[in-house]
Amino acid sequence: MKFVDIAEIFVKAGRGGNGALSFRREKFVPKGGPDGGDGGKGGDVILEAVGGVVTLADFEYDRRFQAGHAGHGSGALRTGSNGQDLIIRVPCGTLIRDADDNSLLADLVEPGQNFIAAHGGRGGRGNSHFANSSRRAPKFAEKGDPGEERNLKLELKLIADVGLAGFPNAGKSSILAAISGAKPKIAGYPFTTLSPNLGVLAVDDAKVVIADLPGLIEGAHEGKGLGLQFLRHVERTRIILHVIDLSQANPVETFHALINEFKEYSINLASRPCIVIGNKIDIEGTEENSRLLREEAQRNSLAYMAVSALSGENIPELIKAIADLVRKTPYSYNASDSRNYDLPDEIQDVDPNEIIELKPKKTSRKRQPVSIIRQSDGSFRVEHENFEKSVGRINFEHEDAMQKFSRLLKTLHVEEALEAAGAREGDKVYIGEIEFDFEPEIVN
Repeated sequence: MKFVDIAEIFVKAGRGGNGALSFRREKFVPKGGPDGGDGGKGGDVILEAVGGVVTLADFEYDRRFQAGHAGHGSGALRTGSNGQDLIIRVPCGTLIRDADDNSLLADLVEPGQNFIAAHGGRGGRGNSHFANSSRRAPKFAEKGDPGEERNLKLELKLIADVGLAGFPNAGKSSILAAISGAKPKIAGYPFTTLSPNLGVLAVDDAKVVIADLPGLIEGAHEGKGLGLQFLRHVERTRIILHVIDLSQANPVETFHALINEFKEYSINLASRPCIVIGNKIDIEGTEENSRLLREEAQRNSLAYMAVSALSGENIPELIKAIADLVRKTPYSYNASDSRNYDLPDEIQDVDPNEIIELKPKKTSRKRQPVSIIRQSDGSFRVEHENFEKSVGRINFEHEDAMQKFSRLLKTLHVEEALEAAGAREGDKVYIGEIEFDFEPEIVN
């Protein structure tokens, strides 16, 4: 399967069902009163992490997702059915960002973790909710809210215990094959590995996941080559194996170049527990390079092992060293650690009817006034989030809808605000998707 670690998708939740306009009609029960039921809630779009998937390739062509719409309410106080949720399965280690501002919304690390990417619309209330002592037979009901919609950016950071790092042709894939059951593509030329290979090392009762990642080049931290794509996947590993080719001219210089790329990318990543591996000791004349590299690793307080992935020399010792270090090293990443990621503050949901539907009370709490925007064509737009939602729920096909609309206008003194902004009778006014001509007398 093709490896894809970045994808953009569009998600849209289901619309809430409309509330019903209905009156009880039964024999021997005159004037039974309103019995319109509520509309159901629209389906949510949910992203859920699952195991066994290591690529975002499914989203390369299928990029638009829609949850189910809810059913409408009906008479006898029957509530409409809820819309069906849509669950989108993504690999563990997927970061979810808002594609418009790149803010981090969620990080799904463990199987089963999920995130509601778009909430379904609230169902509209039936006319039974609006009956009171002065309005016995309300002839209006609410429409359901539209579902949220969002452009999302998915970014995959593989979750593995061990990351194999090194410049091209250092023998990372050969070492992965030697210490695990993986069968990566191996050849004697650079950039054989163009996407991550995963292997599992079974030691006693423990299983260690090892990722062989695309080879680095100098300047990788600046995005050269496959740099940023590579380094992103190393961030989640517990330990790093720096693989150096001992058959090259100056392995110590290669070692410093490799370490520098990690330091430039992230100090945290550079301080991750690691083992320096000198590979290809089966090649004649590598003894001196191995000695120099060992001394340099020790000067940097790093463990060193010389191995041959081809002949298997010292591979059992390497396996033991990897297992011991993994056991001693906890995961370095915490999904809720705001020191590493700019996680948004938790925001409590507020009932959008709170401002509009409550009757005025003498309290110290002040309603947020509406904003009036004069547009270039001379029309006016009324802006107020909760007010716009409440107006959007009015079903103007119902008989008493205009009365409800008038009451909402009075509640926030919209007429006065429009006149103060220069609106005159006949001017076009917009509230959300609603358009009407300004006629002050309709609210008098």
